[in-house]
Amino acid sequence: AQCRIFSTTFNPQGIRTGNKVLRQRLKGPALAAYYPRRTATLKDLKSAYPDLETWDEDEEDRLEHLQIAKQRGKGAPRKKRTAEESKKFANRRKKSAAAAPKNVSF
Repeated sequence: AQCRIFSTTFNPQGIRTGNKVLRQRLKGPALAAYYPRRTATLKDLKSAYPDLETWDEDEEDRLEHLQIAKQRGKGAPRKKRTAEESKKFANRRKKSAAAAPKNVSF
């Protein structure tokens, strides 16, 4: 009767049931309402209409910056296509690390 009056669950051993968490209001709707709805971007338009001619200023700037960096030799390294090429690079790294002097004191 006491549980019905105070709207609690009967738990005479005091075992952790998680009931306190389950009684709380759901947070999902509040979080969804907090963040603004996602708007369409140029990238979305390009994927929806591939034959449509679009101009993305930010993307063009990024690509130009990458091209300039590659010309200066500061671009990303080329991907290794085969396992053999990867092994060659790993061996070079080990050799160069071994050739470097360890502790030189004067």
